[in-house]
Amino acid sequence: MIAERLRLAGRIIGFSMVGFGGVMLIGEAVGEFRRGGWAAITPPSPADPGLLLVIIGAVALAGCILSWWRERAAGIMLVAVAAALGAHIAVFAARNHLLVWSMIGVPFLVAGILLLNAWRLSQELV
Repeated sequence: MIAERLRLAGRIIGFSMVGFGGVMLIGEAVGEFRRGGWAAITPPSPADPGLLLVIIGAVALAGCILSWWRERAAGIMLVAVAAALGAHIAVFAARNHLLVWSMIGVPFLVAGILLLNAWRLSQELV
């Protein structure tokens, strides 16, 4: 019963943050396009902050989808996403690193911990 609630809360938080991140990236892309027109579309480089956020977001989405079958793997992926966002913010954000990470990275950390605890509790019941 508690494991099911933890699992549900982790999924809701994870999917909500993936949706928020997707809307945030789309809004940023639209803003750049409106500012620079077609010149804003350039070939991505491996160190492009936007491309790195898309990759981190894709891993987060994969972790959320995986949470329906494998809570442990999904929890580990979401905790890794929180760490990757922390590193990304530390390198690319201008200021207020802790504040930005607390708004964007901590929810993934919480979702991952909830899924790991749900997995642990379901293993104890078996």
